[in-house]
Amino acid sequence: MIELGLAEVADAVGGTLTGPDAQVTGKVTVDSRTAGPGDLYVALPGERVDGNDFIGAAVASGAAGALGTRPADGHPVVVVEDPVAALGRLAHAVHERLPGLTTVGITGSSGKTSTKDLLGQVLAAAGPTVSPPGSFNNDIGLPLTVLSADTGTRYLVLEMGARGIGHIARLCGVARPDVGVVLNVGSAHLGEFGSPEAIATAKGELAEAATGTAVLNADDPRVRAMASRTAARVLLTGTAEDADVRAADVALDADARASFTLHAAGEAHPVRLQVVGAHQVANALSAAGAALAAGLAPAQVAAGLSAATVQSRWRMEVTRRPDGVVVVNDAYNANPESMRAALAALQGMTGTRRVAVLGAMGELGPGADDEHHRLGVDAAAAVDLVVAVGRDAAGIAAAREESVHVPDRAAARQLLAEVLRPGDVVLVKASRAQGLELLAADLLEDGGTA
Repeated sequence: MIELGLAEVADAVGGTLTGPDAQVTGKVTVDSRTAGPGDLYVALPGERVDGNDFIGAAVASGAAGALGTRPADGHPVVVVEDPVAALGRLAHAVHERLPGLTTVGITGSSGKTSTKDLLGQVLAAAGPTVSPPGSFNNDIGLPLTVLSADTGTRYLVLEMGARGIGHIARLCGVARPDVGVVLNVGSAHLGEFGSPEAIATAKGELAEAATGTAVLNADDPRVRAMASRTAARVLLTGTAEDADVRAADVALDADARASFTLHAAGEAHPVRLQVVGAHQVANALSAAGAALAAGLAPAQVAAGLSAATVQSRWRMEVTRRPDGVVVVNDAYNANPESMRAALAALQGMTGTRRVAVLGAMGELGPGADDEHHRLGVDAAAAVDLVVAVGRDAAGIAAAREESVHVPDRAAARQLLAEVLRPGDVVLVKASRAQGLELLAADLLEDGGTA
């Protein structure tokens, strides 16, 4: 973050400074345990604890001060009514002060983090880039990402999630994107939005906000249609013949990693991805479009994509156990589209048998039972064994007699310890609330890998 006095912070967020002024020379954090010299601690209210109670501890660790809802024993505190909203206002003020910065926003029902990670690595080869691993895509995470940039940052890559119409527009108000990337419109959060059309309305807010270029997936009709909603230059990506950034000659190797020819700006360059799954081609093309819009040359983009690796946890992490079993941990989150993409990747991997260990998909609304049943049918047709984990995943196993349902992680671990053998490839995937990344860790431990 750029250096600011607490009085300047108060002006930026519309708050009142209580206690002495001090310079913020470090990072902005919402965790008092990570506060260090010169940091600004943002005290967030919580269901179980109140961040304001830890202001003293943060200052004792060297923090310059805090952003909170009340004064704290004479410590430097910028008092505001809503710390989350104030965090966004502070990030906006800092963003406005960063010269020569290209900001890219990315949204979509699935693939946001993977695309962000690919793009961040491509851009980092061309200049200082802020694109942290993980999914910092909400009203807290996005401002924190913005605030980790400074005057030396050339590229800022922001992931934008939404749980309703207006959410992405609000995030764009924090940091207006020069380049807006929309990946797809799928079923994620369908239960909250109510319809795919509502999801498209929300995702399209990023296209509307882009000031320079809107990078749109030409292979998704709802995303392609967003071209009419933006005043920015439109760059279409995909396998469609009219795409400005296009993949041809797509092929998968024995580990389901894609290679293709990247066609862009009248040039053609080979790309060999290090990440797993045919679905990563679409993510790579969107990243390529954004990088080109940011000023990189096609050859730079192709080289960067070919060198990029997995950056964020629990997204198609492939680990081979000493006993020869391969574990694919894709347990960060799940929806019908990402489940089928992961199953296709599993199907394309070389192995003696392919085993899909699947948990429930959340936030699908009234059609959840049907979606789980359809997934079970597709999974059973694609792999050798389906293991459904947890009560809410029972519908996955009910679709085929050969599939197995177990009540919990412990039962799944026991079953897999009995049935897995060298050469098997096992995929672990579910919505985040199911916590199946812990099962994937169990499987690695069972195979002799810590």
